[in-house]
Amino acid sequence: MIKAAIVEDEIKGLNNLKNLLKDNCPDVKVIAEASSIEEALKVFKKPNFKVDVAFLDIDLPDGTVFQMINQLGDIKFDIIFVTAFEKFAIKACQYSSIGYVLKPIDPDILKDAVERIDPGKTNKVTKRLDVFNKHYNHPNAFEKMSISALDGLYFINIKDIIRCEAEDNYTHIHLRNGDKITASRTIKYYEELLSGINFYRVHKSHLINLNYMMKFVKGDGGYLVMDDAKKIEVSRRRRPAFMEQMRRLQEGI
Repeated sequence: MIKAAIVEDEIKGLNNLKNLLKDNCPDVKVIAEASSIEEALKVFKKPNFKVDVAFLDIDLPDGTVFQMINQLGDIKFDIIFVTAFEKFAIKACQYSSIGYVLKPIDPDILKDAVERIDPGKTNKVTKRLDVFNKHYNHPNAFEKMSISALDGLYFINIKDIIRCEAEDNYTHIHLRNGDKITASRTIKYYEELLSGINFYRVHKSHLINLNYMMKFVKGDGGYLVMDDAKKIEVSRRRRPAFMEQMRRLQEGI
């Protein structure tokens, strides 16, 4: 059984989430509720109070839920943010591997978020929150991200990623020190996550960091040679857009 707490100021939203959990996530038992930072702190600071996950609305009557999180200190439970669409918060969740569901809540997405909970393990929540806060408070300072891999959770510098390579629903992330991390996400997920910060999808199986291109070899289709000596095919369909990107880089556009 997964013990849960919900922090939500709207009674309709609270009841909706409880009903969705009851109908779609029978292993989750809601043992505590709060509608403000003040109420939540009283709940979470009770002696011997323990939950596996907290569903947290971001905007509360007396501030944002981050104020509560900061006052709690070392977090010993998983977090799933429940929020209306907020670009910076969602991006920060993705970089930090913190769960989130958007309002109105899709039951399938809620189930997926719950399935990622690992009861009994802190799973580096405090470190994930540190990555989250950096991206949420400085959304253009893309420095670090977390990667949910098959063998654990990694925290890496984005500038150290040379390329991403797809294999079915997994992505092999190649780093400049020669390490390879196999992430349990599709390459499309990383294409969207890293868009706008010098990463480019040159092939259905390859997403590259443009900073690590060494040579582009012209010819039928053409291919790239990366700094790690790997040859990466540029697909025929993507080649015109890629060449335009190269022209823009050369001209400093």
